[in-house]
Amino acid sequence: MSNSAPSRTLVTEKPARAANGYLMALVGLALGGLGMLMLTRGAPVVGIPLGLLGLFVMGGLYLLNPNQAAALTLFGAYTGSDRGAGLRWANPLSVKKRVSLRDRNLNAPVLKVNDQRGNPIEIAAVIVWQVRDTAQALFQVDDYEAYVRVQAEAAIRHLATCYAYDHSDEADTNSVTLRGGQDAVAQALRVELQARFHDAGVDVLDAKISHLAYAPEIAQVMLRRQQAEAIIGARAKIVQGAVTMVETALQGLSERQIVVLDDERKAAMVSNLLVVLCSDRETQPVVNTGTLYT
Repeated sequence: MSNSAPSRTLVTEKPARAANGYLMALVGLALGGLGMLMLTRGAPVVGIPLGLLGLFVMGGLYLLNPNQAAALTLFGAYTGSDRGAGLRWANPLSVKKRVSLRDRNLNAPVLKVNDQRGNPIEIAAVIVWQVRDTAQALFQVDDYEAYVRVQAEAAIRHLATCYAYDHSDEADTNSVTLRGGQDAVAQALRVELQARFHDAGVDVLDAKISHLAYAPEIAQVMLRRQQAEAIIGARAKIVQGAVTMVETALQGLSERQIVVLDDERKAAMVSNLLVVLCSDRETQPVVNTGTLYT
């Protein structure tokens, strides 16, 4: 006994046998008018069938707006899709299911998930999509609009677990993060969404992260961490600049021979200059009324 799963039948779109509705409307009116004429002339045997035939022809008319298609089914069997705009005609016995081909926006709700490092974050995305294959959209999935919403949420959750929110102290600064690599993250989201939407006959036109933040329970801690990193970076720049300025000052004094300082006095001067340049508060000068060494 075989345990293999049954093969899945894929329904794909094909052109329907549809015609110009204006021409068929004239044919239906002509048949109906001819039937009425036969009835008035006392020929009901001919007039009644012609009138019924005219009504039958008129029953095949339907209207399609621009960027709209109709999937036709005959006794439960898919016969094709009509993408022509305006007044159209197909077999009156066919059931016409209209499908919008316009671009649609999906504003995914804010989701609370864990990033690659396990930090709880909030993330949401805006997705632009459209129906590519009407047959797959209607017959391959139960409800393609609900399918898109559910698969979009699943894709966003999976995306958040593949990237860290931001760089850590130990992490490689070249790695892609949710906050720093927005273009790469958006591209990865589009690729995953397209793979998930393929069975529903839907194309992803664009996808962008619309909301990204730490979860409220760790937001304050992460804010203090970011502030500390910013302060450390700023102080490092200040110290680096102060060292350069002190080096320039000592070199200028030595080259111009303004004053000759021994190593001890140079160390004191360097210490005083670094305090003045690196302090985040105003320094109070001390006036030396004695000699350089007193």
